[in-house]
Amino acid sequence: MRSILPDGYELDDDSDRIDREAVHLYLSGESYWAAGRPREVMDELIASAARIVGLYAPDGRQVGVARVVSDGHTVSYLADVYVLEEARGRGYGLALVRCAVDHPSIANTKFILHTRDMHRLYAKLGFGAPDERMMERWPSR
Repeated sequence: MRSILPDGYELDDDSDRIDREAVHLYLSGESYWAAGRPREVMDELIASAARIVGLYAPDGRQVGVARVVSDGHTVSYLADVYVLEEARGRGYGLALVRCAVDHPSIANTKFILHTRDMHRLYAKLGFGAPDERMMERWPSR
């Protein structure tokens, strides 16, 4: 599914169009949550995603991505969301996340998200703070 955004930007959920090298470079080198992630791991995560949506500039370059992991029935996890600086502040991030999570195949699942920033953006899509039932287990490093 492709959709055109203002100023010629585009959303596309065609996983074959994802620029895997660009995703890996940003996530492993720029993000706080996936620093150092190996390329082969990123390729596997893209290939196995329940949904992956790219944000593309008018010249066709990928400038953002959102990935969803899901069992397709009860729970989904929103991961690896980013928009490059050049495309920020124009609502494209909100459109990107909305496109990723509002798809009929997963829209009725419970979504989980971890983030240390952008809380206001995610709140616009119904994400809220965890309640007293939420627990996490992180790998020991």
